[in-house]
Amino acid sequence: MDLEQIFQTPHPVIGVVHLLPLPSSPRWGGNLKTVRERAEQEATALAAGGVDGIIIENFFDAPFPKNQVDPAVVSAMSLIVQRVMNLVMLPIGINVLRNDAKSAIAIASCVNAQFIRVNVLNGIMATDQGLIEGQAHELMRYRRELGADVSILADVCVKHAYPLGNPPLATAVQETVERGLADGIIISGGTTGVPPQLEDLETAAAAGGKPIFIGSGATWDNIPQLLKAADGAIVASSLKRNGDVKNPIDPIRVSQFVEAVRETENRLEEKFPFSAKA
Repeated sequence: MDLEQIFQTPHPVIGVVHLLPLPSSPRWGGNLKTVRERAEQEATALAAGGVDGIIIENFFDAPFPKNQVDPAVVSAMSLIVQRVMNLVMLPIGINVLRNDAKSAIAIASCVNAQFIRVNVLNGIMATDQGLIEGQAHELMRYRRELGADVSILADVCVKHAYPLGNPPLATAVQETVERGLADGIIISGGTTGVPPQLEDLETAAAAGGKPIFIGSGATWDNIPQLLKAADGAIVASSLKRNGDVKNPIDPIRVSQFVEAVRETENRLEEKFPFSAKA
């Protein structure tokens, strides 16, 4: 996965658009226009703040099905993603929660989005939705069948979940890359808004040979440390008003975060001129 080709930077900041509840969700409000307008506002705020990419996910549809979502969710997300792509000229990714990777790549293929996030690509995770089994074999064959040029960013030991068998992190990363064929790896903390340990990022970077993304808890305070081992960050909570995940995106907080990343990037390049990171 060539980060500079996709995001025009070796250390991309990927902001998250959390969609309001969609049709068939327990908290669905009955008005897709409201959902779309909020998504457009948040995508615009992220772009104005200087992010390098955006990922759109059905975050407020909780409680989630563990695998296949309702077709109405796929339809609604397709419409909204297309509108966002017409509004902002940034690489767009899709995450269909909890783990409907086939729907995510189908949407991405139809709207020409550049990447998807998959919470469980291989292995088995115990989650609040029950046991989720990775379906890498189905997803990779489906990507080939669609002829989709879509990168797959895969979580390893994803947040809000516990791996069955408790494999060493390095082994899990290696298998996700070598046997699951992930294009990039995401390492997160235990829950939303909690950052990963620097040691885990270092382990993943050494084991996988693929770009490593911080999947949760990145802030302008901790990003200088975390980027010593990671290539980029997927960030949501710290970009929201007052840092509250339920609030809208705050463009000022976006700018502060992006500035912290760029300053860190410059320092790393000065210290390690022939290496993307320490």
